Amino acid sequence: MNSVLKMLSDNEALYLRELAEFVAIPSVSTDPAHADDVRRAAEWVAARLRKAGPIEVEMWETPRHPAIFGRWNGAPGAPTVLIYGHCDVQPADPVELWHSPPFVLTERDGCLYGRGVSDDKASMLLPILAAEAFFLAGEKPPVNLHFLFEAEEEIGSVDLPELVRSHRAALACDVALSADGGMWRPEAPSINVSSRGLVGLSFTVRGPGHDLHSGRHGGGLANPLHAAAQLVASLHENGKVAVEGFYDDVEEIEPALLEAIERLPFDEKKYLAEVGAPSGFGESGYGTLARQWYRPTVEVNGFYGGYQGPGGKTVLPSEAHIKITCRLVPNQRPADVLAKMRRHLETHCPPGVTLTIEEGHDGAIAYRVSPESPAVRAVAETLAEVFGRPPEIVGMGGTVPIVTTFREVLGVDTVFFSFSVADENIHAPNEFYRPERFRLGLQSWPRLWRKLAQSHLSAPSVRV
Repeated sequence: MNSVLKMLSDNEALYLRELAEFVAIPSVSTDPAHADDVRRAAEWVAARLRKAGPIEVEMWETPRHPAIFGRWNGAPGAPTVLIYGHCDVQPADPVELWHSPPFVLTERDGCLYGRGVSDDKASMLLPILAAEAFFLAGEKPPVNLHFLFEAEEEIGSVDLPELVRSHRAALACDVALSADGGMWRPEAPSINVSSRGLVGLSFTVRGPGHDLHSGRHGGGLANPLHAAAQLVASLHENGKVAVEGFYDDVEEIEPALLEAIERLPFDEKKYLAEVGAPSGFGESGYGTLARQWYRPTVEVNGFYGGYQGPGGKTVLPSEAHIKITCRLVPNQRPADVLAKMRRHLETHCPPGVTLTIEEGHDGAIAYRVSPESPAVRAVAETLAEVFGRPPEIVGMGGTVPIVTTFREVLGVDTVFFSFSVADENIHAPNEFYRPERFRLGLQSWPRLWRKLAQSHLSAPSVRV
């Protein structure tokens, strides 16, 4: 093990050059114009896996973007670990807000900047490098390794569940580790034991058949932007979702999770200063972290229509467009929440306009894993050894859709093992990654595999 860890430490500069190559591929999965780039990123990952050692590598096609599967079963009798990550990224827009080119990995102020470097290219590269270090050092990894890297996570992993079902036998494992996710704060290690579910929709409000002169027609016809604003305002009341039945299946937060939050060194004023918000906001009766990790939400992600250019244009627009996502907690089902959202919007649509609702993909249900599971304990021991302090137990407000599929289809828990940090401008301009987290990740993956080889891995113990 010492030779493996030394090799990883000695080759860090080389690994960062490879990371720059990876980041330079604009693998934006949501934009059809980047379909070739997404495939190029997948091919880069497949080639890097093959280079790492005697790993069988396959490209699995889907109707949209390919996934990469790697397999090394050279540790008979040892547990099999499935490692998950994704090579697609969010759009770089608005590009003008970046301080350096988004697809050029740039070191600035002690950080590495580039779209996708934190989410998820640096963290998903780490286990590939760790596996390679074992083989180059003349040692065998202490566990059997399966790799599954997708290229559709940023569009909801739409094709991956069916891919997992159709390749159930090849993906069979004892535990899954997600290189996607991220830790809570830069000062300390943490383990995410939950992620919220997700479902989305968009709707269009239409008035006149085309844009009209606001002086000639204003006051005599309904303005779609006004109507859309009314609809959006109707979704909340005093920070709480006002959609009928939205909370029907929501259970109160478990006391153990609330106690874990109370133990965290969370500074609300510092947090507000970091994000540039004047004050907190949300559902009464819950603190900021409880709202962000363990309570459901309805968020407006986009609201647009009418004239968007410089200066003014006196127009009564014909259409308004709104995009919405809901973050879900255990027991909430995407289809049920969508039906309630649809009913609310249709019921509250103002007169004089028409409403068209377009539902998104099937969504994802929320996920939780027991902090007492053998795999979580192995992760906790590893992080304590590398960071020099025990990790904090936290939740994740975001969504990693595939973890519930792993539980349902493969019958295994997934433990998040990402070295990204929540404050690294993920999905925003100037996304960055901390080089010291890259170093810590290189030292952590081999240690975790050794601990998992010594663990008694069991079936999932927490219901969805």
